[in-house]
Amino acid sequence: MGKTADIEVCDGCGKGGVLVEKEGNEFCPHCQELVDLLHNRPELVTRLCKLTGLELHSSGTSPDREQPRALPDVLDAVRYRTRDREQNTWYVSISEMEGDPVEIFASTAFDRDQHLQSRISNLTTITRLISLILRHIFLGEVLTLDKTVKQLGRSSRQRNDLPHMLSSVLANYRKNGFEETGEEDTI
Repeated sequence: MGKTADIEVCDGCGKGGVLVEKEGNEFCPHCQELVDLLHNRPELVTRLCKLTGLELHSSGTSPDREQPRALPDVLDAVRYRTRDREQNTWYVSISEMEGDPVEIFASTAFDRDQHLQSRISNLTTITRLISLILRHIFLGEVLTLDKTVKQLGRSSRQRNDLPHMLSSVLANYRKNGFEETGEEDTI
């Protein structure tokens, strides 16, 4: 597996480095400048595209579509206590924004138990990926391969556990830092 999955990469260009969080995404300084330009001066971007003969492509969404909402530092949450089939007690917490679920966490009082470590790692993976999907559904956060790989990498508790293996394999599908366009990395 040539690439490692634990490198923090820009959600825009795919390069590693110091990243800034904006509206649920993480950007390098160059991409952040572009994001700010797109956000603050969309008419300039449209005009420049016309002047240079470039065409803006829509992803099937209306220009009136709401911008993704940022995930605040503090959220309300509801905690549920439940039991698995071996009668272990688990705590599931759902963070909410305006009544919508945007994150899910699960834990147990027995998280130091060696027999539960693999299950906890897999549970962490599941909850991170579900949270990513919930933010996409309710906050409009864009889903990318890099975000998926990053969440899998953060779920891993040790090298070569299931989340680590999945993130390593999926990281091979990154194409020069651009997962969807296949363009060369020239930034």
